[in-house]
Amino acid sequence: MSVMTVAIIGTLTYWFFYVMDPYILSWQCLNRPIVVAPILGLLLGDFHTGIIMGASLESIFMGISAIGGSVPADALSASIVAVCYTVLTGSDVETGLAIALPIGTVMASLSSIFLSVSSALAPYWERLAVSGKPGSFLAQNLVFSGLIYPLPNVIIIFLGIAYGVTGLNQALNALPAFFMTGLTAASSMMVAVGFAILISMIWSKEVASFFFVGYIMAKILKMDSLSIAIIGAAIAITMFFYEKQLIDMKNMRVAAEQKPSEEEEDFF
Repeated sequence: MSVMTVAIIGTLTYWFFYVMDPYILSWQCLNRPIVVAPILGLLLGDFHTGIIMGASLESIFMGISAIGGSVPADALSASIVAVCYTVLTGSDVETGLAIALPIGTVMASLSSIFLSVSSALAPYWERLAVSGKPGSFLAQNLVFSGLIYPLPNVIIIFLGIAYGVTGLNQALNALPAFFMTGLTAASSMMVAVGFAILISMIWSKEVASFFFVGYIMAKILKMDSLSIAIIGAAIAITMFFYEKQLIDMKNMRVAAEQKPSEEEEDFF
């Protein structure tokens, strides 16, 4: 598959997920690496690489979120470029992961600039809404959301894949071996950092014991991740129904205590 073909497929995939997820479906889950990377890998004829990179990139980006005024790295563009780079160059997955986060950070910064420029159109949209023309408002909104807003990012993604992957590959090949070894180690650490960020957000003393149980199951008992996930899901479902039963019993007791007082008030 030629570089230009990969660039076109990658760019169209980026545009599809960019438009469909936040603007049309509003799910905010289709543009995740775990979804985008396998689909792009399938389109490029390397589904195996897409699955591996999707899981690895999701592990990195799952703990990254916009808090306050911070702008997190763009997981969608990082996934697209990283998968295209890995498929085109035939390099290992670790190298693709190493370039994913910088690309996502740069694209997030550029996107914030474009959004700042597009915010200047707010008075125009307000006047259009006040005019009472819903058909015109909807048509222009679809044009802006589907074509104009994603256009700068689409151009950058296309040029980056079509003309930047070869140069990037040559630059990486020119680096010394010790630097590439460090880069590979850093990319492997990013997965752990992603999980650490996620754990720091959900950590509490009530669930801390499960972390150590999972560690023992994986490292000492040598259980595979699927078995651990099934056991964890079974425990979570059991705890859910147990807590639901306690809540239902509490509500029934409160209702039973309130009922006599209400009947007494009705009597008097």
